Amino acid sequence: MNGKERFYATIERRPVDRPASWLGMPSPGALEKLFDFYQVDNMPDLKKKLGDDIYAVEVPYQSDYANAIYAAFDWYKDGNVDAQERTLTTPGCFADAESIEDIASFEWPEPALYIDPEECRRRGAQVPKDKAAMAMLWSAHFQDTCAAFGMQQALMNMVAEPELYRAVDDKVLEFYLKANEIFYEATKGRLDAVLIGNDMGSQRGLMVSPKMLRDFVIPGCKKLTDQAHRYGLKVIYHSCGSITDIIPDLIAAGVDAIHPIQALAAGMQPELLKERYADQISFCGGVDTQELLVHGDTEAIRSKVRKLAELFPTGLILSPSHEALLPDVPAQNVDALFDEVNRL
Repeated sequence: MNGKERFYATIERRPVDRPASWLGMPSPGALEKLFDFYQVDNMPDLKKKLGDDIYAVEVPYQSDYANAIYAAFDWYKDGNVDAQERTLTTPGCFADAESIEDIASFEWPEPALYIDPEECRRRGAQVPKDKAAMAMLWSAHFQDTCAAFGMQQALMNMVAEPELYRAVDDKVLEFYLKANEIFYEATKGRLDAVLIGNDMGSQRGLMVSPKMLRDFVIPGCKKLTDQAHRYGLKVIYHSCGSITDIIPDLIAAGVDAIHPIQALAAGMQPELLKERYADQISFCGGVDTQELLVHGDTEAIRSKVRKLAELFPTGLILSPSHEALLPDVPAQNVDALFDEVNRL
């Protein structure tokens, strides 16, 4: 099997020759360490060394103040959106909004002005034909709506001012659906999957009740998933933390796989997820980045890879349990993970 074939077989829970795998999108500091360890100076060469199966394709988004689509909204109206260090907790420009009319003055960005279809095509064409191409679209409408108000106020508005919350969320979701359409049209026939998502979980459980997520987040998930499926793409849905109580709703929304298995979060143990959901949805992750990859020795990491592969003969893309590896993960531990996958 090549990487693309292995990816599709894994997502569809068919037999594979070895586990599918994905490095993720390491942070700049982690990437520097990996380049040094493998003696390479670019991502394609690094991925050749690792032998993983998925190539991430990012949206080329460039406005006056944002160079990433996940930083497209200037919620603080200061013309300076930091894509790396933005926060959801600082009160946003709608913190004091009391009615839908109060959001009308915001300059909602128009994605067609800031996404170059030709650059989309170029990026899609760079993926090797034997690897799965996954668009990193995120479309994090829940997180953006939280940032627009400030998280505390946003969650309060879900209860006290639901129509106001929905009015902002609808505008954010409209932006992402338009942006995704531009990207999907430009890369038609080049993509295999898309990663979208919202962080809904903490280490111990969901940030809000399952009912609130069903009311305010899952409908947007379904719209984004349906849109991707119309283009024949598999949908990988990302949420950090403990989300086991909402997984049935993600399945009902049509999601093809969940990223990540954050194994140290409550209820996210691989054994439990296998027992409850393995016949309904696939997973990505499982190799813990909170403790194991940071502090474990290489044999412990190899052992974990073998155990996960035994537990999930298919239906699991083996990957670090967070897509953005941090610099505290030793490069030799990453090497042990992918070397063991390839041995299998």
